[in-house]
Amino acid sequence: MINLRNLTPRGLYWRTALIVIVPAAFLQLIITLVFLDDHWRFTSKRMSQAVAADVTLLLQMYEADPTPGNFARVQAMASDPLRLGLRLDSTGPLRRAPCGRSPTAFIDRYLVEALSDDLHREVWYDPSCPGDLVHLRLAIPGGVMEVDARRDRVVARSGPLFVTWVLFGTIFFCLVSILFIRNQVRPIERLADAMERFGRGEDSGAFRVRGAREVRGATRAFFDMRERIKRHIEQRSQLLAGVSHDLRTPLTRLKLQLALMAPSPEIEEAKRDLVDMEETLDEYLAFAKGSVEERPEQVDIAALTRDLAKAAERGGVKITLTSAERQSAPGRARALKRCIANLIDNAAAHGDTLAIEVRGQERAVLVIVDDDGPGISEDLYEEAFRPFSRLDATRSRNQKGVGLGLAIARDVARSHGGDILLSPSPLGGLRAVLRLPRPEQNLAAAQ
Repeated sequence: MINLRNLTPRGLYWRTALIVIVPAAFLQLIITLVFLDDHWRFTSKRMSQAVAADVTLLLQMYEADPTPGNFARVQAMASDPLRLGLRLDSTGPLRRAPCGRSPTAFIDRYLVEALSDDLHREVWYDPSCPGDLVHLRLAIPGGVMEVDARRDRVVARSGPLFVTWVLFGTIFFCLVSILFIRNQVRPIERLADAMERFGRGEDSGAFRVRGAREVRGATRAFFDMRERIKRHIEQRSQLLAGVSHDLRTPLTRLKLQLALMAPSPEIEEAKRDLVDMEETLDEYLAFAKGSVEERPEQVDIAALTRDLAKAAERGGVKITLTSAERQSAPGRARALKRCIANLIDNAAAHGDTLAIEVRGQERAVLVIVDDDGPGISEDLYEEAFRPFSRLDATRSRNQKGVGLGLAIARDVARSHGGDILLSPSPLGGLRAVLRLPRPEQNLAAAQ
């Protein structure tokens, strides 16, 4: 069964065009059919019957006195005022090969039926020859009478002219409608593109507010929302810069004071606590600050993943990498590198063997990281992305982290319009799938 939804266009532009074009074309089709059936056919029928009556009169006059002199008088009457050509053919057959295919075959039968009803004899009719004449051949005693009639006496000329005007008029107004629709849809497309780019962390810049009142209102609301988000990010960055400065200064003093003290087990424990505090502060700042300062560009995700996998292998992790030669997506290189590195580090911290795959899709790039660790239950998948969540009951403790690796990775992924999903791994541990979208215009360059 055919689903009409699959046959209709998906874009707003062509859907709106169909809403305008289809009813207009359907209305013009109905008007044309009604006109042809009620006017053109009726008029052509009456004209054909009038020609049939004239031919019947000429034939009866000739058959009343079939002499050459009478035929000359009948021929003169046919020429003026009836505008008919009249000839006798005593040797040729009644039927001949037509010149071609008649464009008015559906109304030709009116003339043939009228002649057959009036004359009660066989008639051959050919309207397909080039020029302004149509040809009739009628069986008479001793031969055939051939009649040439002007085409405009048999077929009404207003029908084709009407159809032509309706067709070109419909095409013209549809083109005008398409242009107006294009002007209305373009601001919506531009707003959607700006929202998509802003969702990926790109700055589309300001553009002119255009379109209908509702579209203008939506565009202004988007501008206001974008400015509020930018101010929020700037305030957060400034606040974190102040927190970093305020916390690092006393931490540095504490480290100096401990370094000047006599060595003891208590001093070593205090130093380790300070190191943990610095690591916690660094990861928290990285999580909260993000990478808003970095400029977006086309990033080769496959090459980036290969480099990170090689670095992890040098650390003693066994990794199997499956990747295409090139898979690119728009984004911030350092942020994406941190995101993929966190996924690999998280898998390496809980498993001995990793399988990494970079896969390209039509509108996205996938980075799949599998490990053979203990894994976690499905009801804890979202909990794993919470900041400072350690899941110590199900995963072995990562001594180097404070529970921000997956949180930072998802934050980076979502800032690029993507996401990270967790699922059971074929290796027995946990699978993390990073999905990064790429617009249609970047597909050719990305593959």
